[in-house]
Amino acid sequence: MSVISAMSDDSRIGTWSHRADLAASAIDARHATRLWGLPKTNLAAVSWPPSSKERLFWHWHYWWQAHYLDCQVDAELRSPSKARRKRIADTLRGIQRRQRGKLTKNRYNDDKAWLALAWNRALAAEGFKRTAALDALEFDLLANIDPITGVLPWRTGETFYNVPSNGPAAILFARTGRLDKARQITDWVFDNLLTETGLLNDGLRMRMNGPEIVEKLYTYNQGTIMGASLEIALALRADVGLSPTEPIDSFEFSERADASVFYITHIRAIVQAVALHLASPQGVLGGPLVESGEGDGGLFKGILARYLAEVAVRLPEDSRENIATKKVAARLVMASAESLWSHRLEVDGLPIFPANWFEDAKLPHNYGIGPTSISEAVGLVRIDERDLSVQLSGWMLLEAAAKVAAATGE
Repeated sequence: MSVISAMSDDSRIGTWSHRADLAASAIDARHATRLWGLPKTNLAAVSWPPSSKERLFWHWHYWWQAHYLDCQVDAELRSPSKARRKRIADTLRGIQRRQRGKLTKNRYNDDKAWLALAWNRALAAEGFKRTAALDALEFDLLANIDPITGVLPWRTGETFYNVPSNGPAAILFARTGRLDKARQITDWVFDNLLTETGLLNDGLRMRMNGPEIVEKLYTYNQGTIMGASLEIALALRADVGLSPTEPIDSFEFSERADASVFYITHIRAIVQAVALHLASPQGVLGGPLVESGEGDGGLFKGILARYLAEVAVRLPEDSRENIATKKVAARLVMASAESLWSHRLEVDGLPIFPANWFEDAKLPHNYGIGPTSISEAVGLVRIDERDLSVQLSGWMLLEAAAKVAAATGE
């Protein structure tokens, strides 16, 4: 490689890392604050500018805070610092204080799975150790697995089994040594929710007259099952000592190594389906019609980008098909990140990201105490960019782009 080429690669990597830093700074400046003024705590206000209730964390969105934590971990693992580790510790403390020490007291299994996932990733940072509270979260999820279906319901006491709960839980179980549970969940998803397009439906609801498929396609569901399949495939290969570049072509490798091909084949199919059905011809990710760009939906595309980056960086390079899949995944991440960045607004030198990655961002505003009449309320236009979820999704995408750029020189 020439000196000029090496400098060019370093410049691209540095550009995306710098942009991810700016995204982190924007969240810190606009959303991050102490919980109820308590020292050594941190949470992110769910909107900017926030209302009075939002400043008090009356509404705080458990799973948004989990992704806020996850983004902080991304930044720390990319560029470690004492300040970032302190912020992570304060955020973990803030989440536990806001939940009054009872992290499992939440009906939504997806919320708990996301927090356990982010917390586990934080253990890779200097100074963080496993705690009884994290163990309790994981054991709670294991206990909530339905004994008949073998998967998690969306909420306790319900018979709706969906990807939002089971996708992150499968990733968690694969990463924490519970591979059989991860495979059980992921196999159920493929058996019951895979469509002819290669994309995954949202879930299955058990009715008195039989199961009913909820035929809705969400971007993040594709991402989490991709992520679960990747973790399972890598764990199966590692069990028999296979490196990411070694082909499975010898009798010395067990059936567990061969089983990884099943999950890798599904990864290839999902990446292809995302490129065909959930992205523009230029490769920019965009949600289907049923997917909202604000509220919870604001996070969806960022989650998909996170796991596309994992595929781009970590999928074994042992076949031409895998190499092609990695390139497609990388292109989707980088094209989306370029579009997001080109459509941002800047306020005080920090970015505001668009809810729709194809369109220019809108300036958020706060209506104060609210409209004084029905006619005034009807005239209000909601600005999606005000939501923490939308801005976290942008940060998540830029961290994904920084990861891909560092690994591939894209």
